[in-house]
Amino acid sequence: MDLGYSVAGMFVGFLVGLTGVGGGSLMAPILILFFGFSPAVAVGTDLWFAAITKIVGGAIHHRVGSPDWQIVRRLMLGSLPAAGVTLLWLALFHEGRLEQGFLLHLLGGALFAVALIMLLKPRLGPIMAIFRNQMGASMRQRQLVATIVGGAAVGVLVTLTSVGAGAVVAVLLALVYPMRLGARTIVGTDIIHAVPLTLLAAMGHSWLGNVDFWLLVSLLLGSVPGIAVGSLTAGKVNDDLVRYALAAMLIVSAIKMVTS
Repeated sequence: MDLGYSVAGMFVGFLVGLTGVGGGSLMAPILILFFGFSPAVAVGTDLWFAAITKIVGGAIHHRVGSPDWQIVRRLMLGSLPAAGVTLLWLALFHEGRLEQGFLLHLLGGALFAVALIMLLKPRLGPIMAIFRNQMGASMRQRQLVATIVGGAAVGVLVTLTSVGAGAVVAVLLALVYPMRLGARTIVGTDIIHAVPLTLLAAMGHSWLGNVDFWLLVSLLLGSVPGIAVGSLTAGKVNDDLVRYALAAMLIVSAIKMVTS
C-alpha cells in the first residue's frame, strides 16, 4: 500500500467525477510518467481500475434506464471478440506484452486522439447535423455494420492501451446514431458497454501477468472518495477551462511518451 498511489487515484477519480473523462486516459500516463511503472503493467492495472469504476457508474445508469441495450449488444458483438483475439495475439506472439517503445508510441497516439476529441467536442453538434441531413436513411441501413466494426476497433485499442472505452465510443455513437440518441443515453450506453469490455481485457492482462493488484487496491482507496467529491463539484467549475486543461495534460503526456 502506498499513499502516493492513493493520492493519484483520488486525483483521477476527482477528474472522472468532475468531467466524465475515462480513467484510462488519465491513470496509465500517471503510472508510467510519475511512478515509473512499465507500460504493460500500467495498462493492465489501469484496466482493472477502469472496470471497477465503470461497474459503479453502470449500475447507476442501469437503474435510471439510460442505456440503449440494442446498441450495447451491437458494440459488444465487435469489441469482445476483438479484445479476446488481441489477448491471444499478445500471448502467442509477444509473450504477453508489446515491446515497450512501441506500446509507448501507441499509448501516446491514443492519448492525443482523446485530447483532440475533447477539444473538438463543442463542434460535434454541427458535424452531427451534417450526418443527419446528408446520410439519412443510408446511414440507418449501415448502422449495424458501423457499430460492430467501430466496437471491434475500440476493443483492440482498449485491450492494448486501456484508452478509448469512453471518449472514442461516445463520439462513435454520436456520429452513427445522430437522430436516435440523446446525451444521457450516449453516456449510459457508453458506460454499460465499457463494463464487459474492460473486465475481459483486465482478466486477460491478469492472465498475461500484467497487473499489480496491491497498486490497484491503493488506487481504488483514493479513487472512491475522489469520484464522490468530483461528482459533487461538477457544474460548479467552468467546463471549458477544465476541458482545455485536461486536453493540454493529455497532449503533454502523449508527447512525452512518443519521445521517450
